[in-house]
Amino acid sequence: MARYFNGKEVELLAPVGTFEIFKKVIEANCDAVYLGGPSLNMRLMRKGYNFTLEEITEAVRIAHGLGKKVYVTVNNLLNEGELEEARTYLQFLDSAGPDAIIVQDFAVLSLIREMGLGIKVHSSVMMNVHNVEMVRALQELGVTRVVTSREMDLMTTRHLRQATGMELEYFIHGDMCSVHGANCYFSSMVFGMSSNRGKCLKPCRWDYRVKKDGNVYPAEYPLAVKDMFMYEHIPELIHGGITSFKIEGRMRDVDFVLMLVQAYGDAIDRYINDPVGFERSQDTKLLYENRKRDFSTGYAFGRPGLTNINRRYEGTGKFYSTGKVFSTPTAERELGEKRVGVIRAALASVGHEKKLAGSDKSTVQPGVSVHVNNFSQAKAALEAGADYIYLSGDVYEPDRPFTKEDIKALASMKGDAKLVLCLPRMMTELHFEIYDGLLSGERLPLDGLMVTNLGAIRKFADKGYPLIGDFNLNVYNPLSAAFYRELGVTRLTASMELPLKDLTGLLAHTPGPLEVIVHGSPALMYMEHDLYENAETFQSIGEEDNHYVDNSILVLMTDKGENPVYRDVHGRNHLMMAKELCLMPAVKELVDAGLSVFRIEGATYRPEQLGTIVRAYKAALADPTVSSKQFEELVPVYAGYTLGALQFDGGSASGMAGAGAEAPTEEAESAPALH
Repeated sequence: MARYFNGKEVELLAPVGTFEIFKKVIEANCDAVYLGGPSLNMRLMRKGYNFTLEEITEAVRIAHGLGKKVYVTVNNLLNEGELEEARTYLQFLDSAGPDAIIVQDFAVLSLIREMGLGIKVHSSVMMNVHNVEMVRALQELGVTRVVTSREMDLMTTRHLRQATGMELEYFIHGDMCSVHGANCYFSSMVFGMSSNRGKCLKPCRWDYRVKKDGNVYPAEYPLAVKDMFMYEHIPELIHGGITSFKIEGRMRDVDFVLMLVQAYGDAIDRYINDPVGFERSQDTKLLYENRKRDFSTGYAFGRPGLTNINRRYEGTGKFYSTGKVFSTPTAERELGEKRVGVIRAALASVGHEKKLAGSDKSTVQPGVSVHVNNFSQAKAALEAGADYIYLSGDVYEPDRPFTKEDIKALASMKGDAKLVLCLPRMMTELHFEIYDGLLSGERLPLDGLMVTNLGAIRKFADKGYPLIGDFNLNVYNPLSAAFYRELGVTRLTASMELPLKDLTGLLAHTPGPLEVIVHGSPALMYMEHDLYENAETFQSIGEEDNHYVDNSILVLMTDKGENPVYRDVHGRNHLMMAKELCLMPAVKELVDAGLSVFRIEGATYRPEQLGTIVRAYKAALADPTVSSKQFEELVPVYAGYTLGALQFDGGSASGMAGAGAEAPTEEAESAPALH
């Protein structure tokens, strides 16, 4: 079946978690369903859910017999060990004949091209598509539909559709995240459970308090967003260029999904039949009475502010069926001697293998890169001997963006160091205009651009500046690294959430220079949501100074620690680690394993602190045998040191190999609290 309004297709897309649910939902008032198979999707953790290979084949047959469509999620980031499994699975899907697969990792696109498969590809919301250049790049790669960024408003979707003609899919109902898609690393860095691989333990639904300027504010669950609710806005969705109206909920029960499908399907039909007489709120009461959380229209009509946050019990992260909590505030692990030994041994084995293979003969001396927030930090890092200076594109307040004069002044003092301008992580059309104007005029004394999204690579690859890929490109396997290199990215930063097994695999088998964040307090969450509004809206309930950062910096506090939150010049918030990442004890082994650049996230340090850190890493690289001595001379600025994701060994996110742990989702029947 298909619906049309004024020649525009309108597809109601329903989630189905099991074959039994599918058999009922496919007969209901929807046009298409999406489902996950036994492998490589982001809902593999709950027992009894997802489809077998035989069920996928049968589901496609049944749906096509009814004139409806089936989309299969292959939306995990893949580690190296899963690439061969992906080949087998993609070959099966090509023969099974779903109407498209939904993809996050560019390695999947590379495999489809390499294998000559005819599967249509839709980009997952985890690709975080948010600008025209990204859409055009995806079109050139053969993608036929984009699931838009959750932060995208309907004016922007209309512009994207008009500019590119790309089919757009938009979430209209269900559980949303407060963080930009694929830009949340909290769960992986604290629990070893990657949200980008379907294992998120949702620290966004912890009970925090907000603290700023010495005051404590009663902002319960300040990151817990309401459920998306676009039932009353069918006309605006169609006008906004949306083709596919997507309901979230592959882990929801059949009665709940059927209720949503019938309500939304009926509303679409009524609007198509009589747009002037359309009654927007006919089933609003029904949907509200059966909600999982309170409702919001999210970013559909602009930034929603605190109205998007659910401060009632629905936002606590409890399982609705039992009232149990699936995750409680948990401290970041300390840097421990025993774990450091395990990491050093694993990295040493990579270096040994490379030496035996004769592939360790690099003519390039490993360097230190430093990501800075202001001119003084950049100057201090240069004076300390940094090899690469990264000028932030998301400058934290109260500092201001780097000017042309700043760039020229730093270039005059950089010596042999390389000066790199970073682009914002999320780039609107205005950002593209601004940076195109900057880079299309006089040649700037820059040695490279740090790119943060596929659109930026497409737009600026021909400007004559070498491209360096930032960590939020989420390079997780050698095939995705090769994908970006083919597009002209000369050096890549490994995903920050790589556990030990996957980092060693990337170092062992990825040709070309690779960079790793080894020190600092990198942002765990990157969000449009402005936590600072809490301190501007609520009355304080007490007084308490921040423990590790200036009182002007907002922190989220629990009994396990304080996470600083910085607001950048674009109004976006960056939630940081409570501790500092520190890989100094493994410098020698990282060098032997072939790491090209050791990156320091320096944007939150005072210049003198940053200079000390840079000198320590430069000394360790000059003589890796003294790295332990250099570590002893470092003084933690925050609550201590952590190894981040390297605290964890890592494992398969596939289901075909037998995964079957309970999911950290609201609908699971039971799960232990984590401490």
